[in-house]
Amino acid sequence: MCKKVFSTLILMVGFVISVQAQQECSLGIGATESDTIIQIFQLKEEQITNLEEFKAALEIETRLLDEERKNLFENHPQSTPEDLTALGAKYKVLEERMKQVFKKYDLKLLALFNEKQYQRYVTLCQEVSRLPLVVAPE
Repeated sequence: MCKKVFSTLILMVGFVISVQAQQECSLGIGATESDTIIQIFQLKEEQITNLEEFKAALEIETRLLDEERKNLFENHPQSTPEDLTALGAKYKVLEERMKQVFKKYDLKLLALFNEKQYQRYVTLCQEVSRLPLVVAPE
């Protein structure tokens, strides 16, 4: 059941798309119910507390980016093809920043995983043909 839930989780989260042939494997913090992540990876109390803190911080950062996006569409000229091309380029930059915010919090949570939790993550990513994020040692 956990594999099915995680597979669904991966399909729902289309934010973190890499330019490589395979997509990066996202945990979906902020886009997925915390209970799903808690169950799949059997998080400890301290990890759960951190997850909730990450989720709150992620919400603030994405809200700010969403406001920028709305402002862009409301205020950017859109009357010529050049205007639309410029709008598209600026939107792509915002979209990339949004992806990086989600990835940042995924990496923060993954850094808290023990070896068994991380191996579960890697295995589930491989099962859905995604590239697991690699946590850089501190």
